[in-house]
Parts: sequence; C-alpha cells; structure tokens
Amino acid sequence: MDIELRTDTVGSIPVVAVGGIVDMASVPQLRNTLTRALRQFPGRRVAVDLDGVHVLDDAGLGVLLGVAAAARDAGGEVSFVVTNARVREQLTRTRVDRAIDVAATVSELA
Repeated sequence: MDIELRTDTVGSIPVVAVGGIVDMASVPQLRNTLTRALRQFPGRRVAVDLDGVHVLDDAGLGVLLGVAAAARDAGGEVSFVVTNARVREQLTRTRVDRAIDVAATVSELA
C-alpha cells in the first residue's frame, strides 16, 4: 500500500489528510505535500490528519517534526489530528506529542 495525501480546509483550518504507509519510500511525497501546504497557508496552523496511517516509521516521524519546525520558523504551526490508538501511542512513546499539539478533531484546534 502506498501513501495517500489529500489537502482540504475544515472551517478555516487547512488539513492535510495522510493515509497508508509513511516510510522511507514515501517521505519525499509527504514532505513535498506538507511544504506546499505551509507555503499555500503562510503563518497559519496546518493540521495533519494521521487517522488513515497504517504504518509510521522513524523517517516519517522525522519529516513531521522537520516540517513542524519549518512552520514555526515561518510564523506558522503544525498540529496533528489523530484518534488511531496505535499512532497516538507512537506519538506519546516517542514524545512527539510534547513538541507538537495532538488533537482528536480539527475543531479542537480552532
């Protein structure tokens, strides 16, 4: 299974929905899509919906952290939206949730 990426807006918040496998092979596509969203919505919060993710490896976590840092440097922010218990546990175990806001719904970010 490949990565699936879709960019929408929920209310006033841009959302990049990620699905499938986020690994070494798919991180360039993820990085490009997230970077494009940050450029399209400068200085704003961009939500990354991880509920459709089946596999998230360390390379994927690294890209998510890197993009969040780039957003902060540009005056914006990246937040994660995820209810998937396995992915939430991974964000907690790796302490990514301490560096980036994690919410269950996009409305929690408004």
